[in-house]
Amino acid sequence: VQLQASGGGLVQAGGSLRLSCAASGRTLTRYGMGWFRQAPGKEREFVAAINWSGISSLYADSVKGRFTISRDNDKNTVYLQMNSLKPEDTGVYYCAATTRPYGMRTNDYTYWGQGTQVTVSS
Repeated sequence: VQLQASGGGLVQAGGSLRLSCAASGRTLTRYGMGWFRQAPGKEREFVAAINWSGISSLYADSVKGRFTISRDNDKNTVYLQMNSLKPEDTGVYYCAATTRPYGMRTNDYTYWGQGTQVTVSS
């Protein structure tokens, strides 16, 4: 499955962005999906994940209450709604797919998108 992330950009602290991850090649209904991010000089870290049906989701503590992951299997797309953004949310955001229900580790995921840059100014 090929994944294409989009929706990143430059936003002021307190603002919002909505990231999208469009899949092609296979239907996403077979996959759990996750979002990760990587800041310069840091390791890639887990942000949020959702199971194939959208019923179950996981969030990193740092984004709970501010970010919401969702999916539209009819459109083969996963979303990450990011509100109340902080400068520490800055980084390249990646979407990923797993044959597991979902996961919090990069090793849980087999397919990765190319990433979209999110920059939050103070």
